[in-house]
Amino acid sequence: MVRGNGSKHVVILVENLPVPFDRRPWQIAQTLVGAGHRVSVVCPRMYEYTKAYERLKGVDIYRYPNREGGTPAGWVVEYLNAMFWMLVTCLRLFFVRGGIDAIHACNPPDLLFLVAWPFKVFFGTRFLFDHHDLNPEVYLAKFDRRDRLYEVMVTLERMTYRLADVALATNQSFKRIAIGRDGARADRVYVVRNAPMPGRLVAGPAKEELKRGKRHLIGYLGVMNKQDGLDLLLEAARHVIFTRGRDDILFGLIGDGTEVPNLKEQARRLELDGHVAFLGRMSDGRVISDYLNTASVCVCPDPKNEMNDDSTMTKGVEYLAVGRPVVAFDLKESLYTAGDTAVYATDNDPVQLGNLIVELLDDPARRADLGARGKARYDGMLSWARSQEQLLAAYRRLFELG
Repeated sequence: MVRGNGSKHVVILVENLPVPFDRRPWQIAQTLVGAGHRVSVVCPRMYEYTKAYERLKGVDIYRYPNREGGTPAGWVVEYLNAMFWMLVTCLRLFFVRGGIDAIHACNPPDLLFLVAWPFKVFFGTRFLFDHHDLNPEVYLAKFDRRDRLYEVMVTLERMTYRLADVALATNQSFKRIAIGRDGARADRVYVVRNAPMPGRLVAGPAKEELKRGKRHLIGYLGVMNKQDGLDLLLEAARHVIFTRGRDDILFGLIGDGTEVPNLKEQARRLELDGHVAFLGRMSDGRVISDYLNTASVCVCPDPKNEMNDDSTMTKGVEYLAVGRPVVAFDLKESLYTAGDTAVYATDNDPVQLGNLIVELLDDPARRADLGARGKARYDGMLSWARSQEQLLAAYRRLFELG
């Protein structure tokens, strides 16, 4: 049921996080509302987002009861539960609230095309796939094997692309995979990068109290799962503090994830108490800005593997947005994102990572230069304003298709 020119009703499906906590779909929803479209989001009830329905900044948000899985059987239950509620909500929106012009599905998992399929086949609803994660590569990063389950994941990704009228990729590597592995048409895949919403993260003065009596704060902002490299960062911290003798440093880690209990135990085992602070999940952009602005250096410890090499790390973009110098491993997409405004360790070596941190701490002029050039790079090519242009172009194409 695609209406004529003008306002369209877009339904955004998000399975793994609530909105507005999940920033990418939230920013997309606000951009579409700003372009005159009606937007509904279907997502789980999680964290402090417990209302089954609310309207925020012109976006209708419908949250379903979450069944979060931590085992293979639990994931099956989680995904079946999500697809059931998504289908029920979409049916209600279609038949009671005046139709759906487009369904915008955010992975993971690569199963949400099953919700969109009947609407596209029977009612002509457009389908847009927003490719957040390379699920086959996530599997490789966790289990290091190309077995039957890996092939199933590749097949589901390919089926999603084949149903999609238009797709969004977070970077050029994702677009190349969409074309090469999944057979997508190049002219229907638009690169829409992740970036903080204007005003969410802002450069500002340091707040000395956040350093807890130390001279330097090293900042980390992001997810803390197995593939995110926090174990390597803790090894780097141990090298910095004990081998390099730097007792003047606090590593401030903002975020949450499945590995937090293991990481806290690793920090205790490495005798890092007093040098590493697990700060938890933060949703207030002002508080996050305070920590990042106070950090002398920010880090992206994501190790080099097939998944990470092709992924743009949102935290790296956020560090650049507030003008922080960055230390990272030499991932292909990290090199594209930060270019020569960051410094890079190789071979997933935590000792190199630690040594680069110390080098920057001892060279304030270089830190200032890297931060200023990184901020200029963000403003010129990585900001959300640049991504909005591609997003709106993708939607124009979506609704132009016959």
